[in-house]
Amino acid sequence: MSEPLRSDVLISGGGLVGQALALALAHHGLSSQIVDPADPVATIAPGFDGRASAIASAVWQMFGVIGVADRLAAHGCPIRAIKVSDGGQAGELDFVAAEDAPALGTMVENRQLRLALAAALADAPLVRLFMPAKVVDRAVDAHGVTLTLADGTRLTAPLLIVAEGRRSPTRDAAGFTIANWSYHHHAMIGAVAHSKPHDRVAHEIFFPSGPFALLPLVDDEQGRHRSAFVWTVSEKDGPAFAKLGDRGFLAELGKRAGGILGDMELVAPRMTYPLGFHHSARIVADRIALVGDAAHGIHPIAGQGLNLGLRDVAALTEVLVEGARIGLDLGDAALLARYQRWRGLDNLMVSLATDGLTRLFGIPGRPASLVRRAGLGAVQRMPLLKRFFMDEARGEAGDLPRLLAGAEI
Repeated sequence: MSEPLRSDVLISGGGLVGQALALALAHHGLSSQIVDPADPVATIAPGFDGRASAIASAVWQMFGVIGVADRLAAHGCPIRAIKVSDGGQAGELDFVAAEDAPALGTMVENRQLRLALAAALADAPLVRLFMPAKVVDRAVDAHGVTLTLADGTRLTAPLLIVAEGRRSPTRDAAGFTIANWSYHHHAMIGAVAHSKPHDRVAHEIFFPSGPFALLPLVDDEQGRHRSAFVWTVSEKDGPAFAKLGDRGFLAELGKRAGGILGDMELVAPRMTYPLGFHHSARIVADRIALVGDAAHGIHPIAGQGLNLGLRDVAALTEVLVEGARIGLDLGDAALLARYQRWRGLDNLMVSLATDGLTRLFGIPGRPASLVRRAGLGAVQRMPLLKRFFMDEARGEAGDLPRLLAGAEI
């Protein structure tokens, strides 16, 4: 039997979080091998599939350090303001970035993120991709982790990082306990071209049936103004909306938007998926660390899901790079405990905050709406509290890893 291929870490999962982690580690001299069953060619196929992400400004700074931001610059739309309202009524809350301040976030099509990461990985000799590839055996012992692929190839490293997403087979096989529940909502996502400019403003409108967001994108090649939408509806109404033709769907979309963007037309396929919450109390085990949706899955109400995973990337990279510099085994339990302490509380607090907002804004009735609008108005009038929420939106709150401050480790 041939010797296994060795690296500093193994990454199971080649999505946005797994690839960003490999790049961050490679930038600081650590090698990785990524394994994923998906075909990378399929994930970057031409055409906009409607999926887009709001990248927090702190994460954008990390992208600058690891060589991704420049590749995305022409494709990102800075969010200069966020307008929040309850049912589109009075009591609106505005977050506006000062002219000399960084954007609150940057909207980027997920396909452009994948293209930028793929291009950066092609220039990273310390990263090896095994995609598509299926793992048929995982072995963990006192010396490291070995993955055996379907073609017989064996990969080994001191540490396995699991970035497989919400339904992670490796996480489940390793015995991590997950708290989870359904919100009994469906999220409908897509993108529209519209007659009025968005002026780099994101809109979040809360309805009892669920939040509705319009998120600014860069204009397309024809110069059309575009925005992504995330529209949450009750579980019982999801199938009916999915069956609507484009004309009927746009009519309903226009009612929720309230004419903010003028006339609209769909420019990407509509997608619908059920919404749920899950959280792993532990994010490390014997020579295993969880990142991204393998560790936590939250409601899209605040657009923080991907950012939370990329904050995991920044923290874990710093822990591993500093450990390697003093000669520690990268699977050392004390090293992984530092990652657990650093990210465990932040992940939990963000998860609970988004869950609380989802439940608060889902309470029907005029009295609940009056309370919510009063709360939004109170935040609008309190500069310190408003600044706190803006720092959270930018990903600049708490104990920041150096990468999120735009610094080398």
